[in-house]
Amino acid sequence: MPEKIAVIPTYNERGNIEKLLPELLDFDPEIEVVVVDDRSPDGTADLAEEIGRARGRVHVVRRAQKEGIGPAYRSGFKKALELGGELIVQMDADFSHPIASLPDFFKNAQEYDLVLGSRYLDGITVVRWPIERLLLSYFGNYYVRKLTGLPVRDTTGGFKCWRRATLNAIDLDQVRSNGYSFQIEMTYRAWCKGARILEVPIIFMDREVGISKMSKRIGLEAMWIVWELKFRRLIGRL
Repeated sequence: MPEKIAVIPTYNERGNIEKLLPELLDFDPEIEVVVVDDRSPDGTADLAEEIGRARGRVHVVRRAQKEGIGPAYRSGFKKALELGGELIVQMDADFSHPIASLPDFFKNAQEYDLVLGSRYLDGITVVRWPIERLLLSYFGNYYVRKLTGLPVRDTTGGFKCWRRATLNAIDLDQVRSNGYSFQIEMTYRAWCKGARILEVPIIFMDREVGISKMSKRIGLEAMWIVWELKFRRLIGRL
C-alpha cells in the first residue's frame, strides 16, 4: 500500500495535468496520485488515465457533475484512505502549490497531524495575484482567525498534508462547505479534535494555464461558514 498520496481535484485542467503528473511522479518515485475530475469537457480525466496507464501510480475518480472543490476533495480523500495512504497531500493542478515543498511536508508530518503550506507565515508570499484578490484573501484570513480562534495564519490555503488518522477522525460526510470555506472547515475540525498543526512557508504562484474557479459566491460562503462552525462547536455538534 502507498504511504504517500497526492489528491488533486480537476475541472478543465488538461493543459496543467499533462505537465503536473509526470513532474510529480518523477519528483517522488514513491508517491501515488488521485485525480478527482468533475466531468471536465476538455478530457482531463481521459488524459490522466492515459498517463496512469503509461506510468502507473495514478488513480482517477470520475464524478458525475461539477459540484465544486469540497465534494471533489471528499471523494479524493475517501479514495486515498481506501488505497491505504498514510500521508495524504491535497494540492491544486495549476502549479500554484510548489512540488519542491513536499519533502518538507512529509518530514514534518512525522511529528505533526496536519502540515499547512502558508502564504502568510513569512509576510506575504504570493506571486501574480491582483491586489484586490490579495487583500480579500489576507483580510479574510484575519477575519477567520478572530472569529474562530484558529491559530493558523493561512486558514484558506489548499496545500496541506494530512496524516491518515487525522482525516479518519473527521466525518467527511458532515463537511458540507465548498471553495475557501472547505479549507477553513477542514482545518477547524482538525484543530477542534486536538490535531497538532504546523504551518510552513511556501511561495504561492498564481496559475499560468486555465481559469481560476474563484467566484463571489465562494467568497461569501467563506464569510458565513465561520459563524456556523463556531455555533456548532458551542453546541457540541461539530
